[in-house]
Amino acid sequence: MDSRNQTRVNNPSAAQQDVWLVYDDQCPVCRTYCQRARIAEAGGRLRLVDARQPGALMDEITAAGLDIDQGMVLKIGDAMYYGADAMHMLALLSTRAGWFNRVSFLFFGTKWGARVFYPIGKAFRNVLLKLLGISYIENLKARERAGN
Repeated sequence: MDSRNQTRVNNPSAAQQDVWLVYDDQCPVCRTYCQRARIAEAGGRLRLVDARQPGALMDEITAAGLDIDQGMVLKIGDAMYYGADAMHMLALLSTRAGWFNRVSFLFFGTKWGARVFYPIGKAFRNVLLKLLGISYIENLKARERAGN
């Protein structure tokens, strides 16, 4: 799975040069998209984080009140981008090499495009998870059950 500028990790310790993409690895569409996404070398190194695995970054996302079932998270340095904003930023950082990244940039390269097409993708994900019998991550509900 590792390539020149992409690595999958479960418990990251953030580095300035790294770009962390937190997504649902059990969703076939999310997994395929994230495995194919490539960022330009100048953008740093893309690190994939499975939101279903516990770790410091998931704790940070949950503490920020971000529902990972409603949007993926892109973390660059101290900044976190969520949902459509994450897809837009990822498109801006991406290389334009290959048909996949060109199409992704076409859909998500503008804020308008990301705000239109991300909810469609999210709805498709939700239907697909139901059809496949895959449960939601429910990171915010887990925080509520823990009493935070």
